[in-house]
Amino acid sequence: MKFTAAQIAEILEGEVEGNPEAEVSELAKIEEGSEGSLTFLSNPKYTSYIYKTNASITIVNKDFEVDQPVSTTLIKVKDAYKAFSTLLAYYNEIKLNKSGIEQPSYISENAKYGENLYLGAFSYIGDNVKIGDNVKVYPNSYIGDNVKIGDNVTIFAGVKVYSETIIGNNCAIHGGAVIGADGFGFSPDESGVYSKVPQIGNVVIEENVDIGAGTTIDRATLGSTIIRKGAKLDNQIQIAHNVEIGENTAIAAQTGIAGSTKIGKNCLIGGQVGISGHLNIGDRVKIQAQSGVGRNIKDDEMLQGSPAIGYSNYNKSYIHFKNLSQTVDKLNQLEKKLKNNG
Repeated sequence: MKFTAAQIAEILEGEVEGNPEAEVSELAKIEEGSEGSLTFLSNPKYTSYIYKTNASITIVNKDFEVDQPVSTTLIKVKDAYKAFSTLLAYYNEIKLNKSGIEQPSYISENAKYGENLYLGAFSYIGDNVKIGDNVKVYPNSYIGDNVKIGDNVTIFAGVKVYSETIIGNNCAIHGGAVIGADGFGFSPDESGVYSKVPQIGNVVIEENVDIGAGTTIDRATLGSTIIRKGAKLDNQIQIAHNVEIGENTAIAAQTGIAGSTKIGKNCLIGGQVGISGHLNIGDRVKIQAQSGVGRNIKDDEMLQGSPAIGYSNYNKSYIHFKNLSQTVDKLNQLEKKLKNNG
């Protein structure tokens, strides 16, 4: 799909400098721009590329002035970065604008769905499922019995949503995610043989939640595993049974959260963090990558290390960690001197 500079400027409320009929059909970095591509310049470090780029159109800030000739058509806007982000969202919406029910696929007779459903081939919709308007379910996806899905939800290819899961409006669940599998519940007898504890709860995902590819969210043993509104989960995260993730909390890839832990609002959790079970993590907590958390955390704490300690304490201690062998040598030398002087 092609757009002219004039059309893009109208969408972004910008001004064209150059050829208003210049056409683009793809997006590119400014250093990789080619004919027919659209790019942007917001970081001054990349200014030199605007004189070299082969991109047909470049979005720039209103106050940007060239000091030598450029071949690219400029669109001047208030904030080039924000404008380009707006175009990315617009482009993505067009790219993902699929509709209709592809075959082969299966929809239970008593399932209900709203307007503009897209159901990709080889997908399955179980009994008593309720799906809202403008929902997209991409190929090879499974929606189990009694699942409820709100409006404007996108479920990408290969997602598995187990029974009784509830998904709010405006959520996105990326490929390969598994929502509502059994929690890790087993009880050993006197001889050490494990028996499975039935997991009869569900998963509740509130509105405006993003769930990354390959992420797994286990159903509760009783009650619900809950992902509160606005939470953002990266790829390959494990969330165990009865966990609660607070509003607008963001969690990076490969983090694991053990059962029944409650995480507060607006937290930032780095990649490969491990959090033990039955803990309470406060609001606005920041946990650095590869930290291990085994205790309750108060509001506004910042942690690093394994086991995690206060962020500033960790940084001070790390100086000593690096010099530990030298410190030991000095202590040995002092010990020898004391013995010799004794």
